[in-house]
Amino acid sequence: MSPKPKILLLGSIVHAHKTWASLSSIGDLITPTATNRADFIAECKSGALDGVVVAYRTFDSVAITGLIDEELVSALPKSLTFLAHCGAGYDQISTQACTAREPPILVSNVPTAVDDATADVNMFLILGALRNFNAGMHALREGKWRGSPLPRLGHDPENKVLGILGMGGIGRNLKKKAEAFGMKVIYHNRRELDGDLSAGARYVGFEELLSTSDVISLNLPLNKQTHHIISTREFNLMKPGVVIVNTARGAVMDEAALVEALDSGKVYSAGLDVFEEEPKIHPGLVANPNVLLVPHMGTWTVETQTGMEEWAIENVRLALETGKLKTIVPEQVDL
Repeated sequence: MSPKPKILLLGSIVHAHKTWASLSSIGDLITPTATNRADFIAECKSGALDGVVVAYRTFDSVAITGLIDEELVSALPKSLTFLAHCGAGYDQISTQACTAREPPILVSNVPTAVDDATADVNMFLILGALRNFNAGMHALREGKWRGSPLPRLGHDPENKVLGILGMGGIGRNLKKKAEAFGMKVIYHNRRELDGDLSAGARYVGFEELLSTSDVISLNLPLNKQTHHIISTREFNLMKPGVVIVNTARGAVMDEAALVEALDSGKVYSAGLDVFEEEPKIHPGLVANPNVLLVPHMGTWTVETQTGMEEWAIENVRLALETGKLKTIVPEQVDL
């Protein structure tokens, strides 16, 4: 009788404990002893993880492994064929390195499990930034009521043009929420969506989105092409008094350039859930009362995190039972 394949847990299961435990019927559940990248690579090279066929990883497991880059991929056991990531964004994983390895490592994510919760935070940040609530809330906590001088008057969302940069699942979910508040939605994507997916949102070019939007929402993945896609040049193209919101990844926007645009008044206010060097925050953002800051809580709900775990665990099960993944990442769909 051949031994069961091993299933490696990188990070921790917080909610779906029973579902995770049920995988023991098809594989041996193991965890690494390493607590840092150097030790993890050494553990891989020692042969201690040989026999691992699929690994489940969380966003926070980067503290154990570091980025899953070419160096790490080359150290992983040759038996590892599948990597189930419990998150929608997978910028911590080099899909190029995973694909180039022989045999390749097939990567899955949970692309739509996060849509509702992230779009909710997105809308919260849009409303809070438009209404300039942060300045008043800060003054209140200091015992100064609204503050002196009074904070600037905010703006209503009705009839404002919301430009969504990245019309994936979260962007499309946000569109519906924003329209409930009377906003007019335009979007820019790598390619124009068909009518059903766009649901009436108008497709525009990148520069037209920047120059015509009252509010700009960043909802695109982080990769080499999108790193600092918003920087000084792009802020200069925007309307005076624009509001900008980011729930994607911090590095799609140049934070230093944002601070300058806020200080100059070009940007009226900003709402941020993600940052370039988390958990480090640019001091110019912390000091600015016109910036609403949330510590990466876009999916910080019981329901969403449970759903993400269940989805990623299903990818693990399917990998072992069928040799296929429910949601392989787009870069590998042709493998």
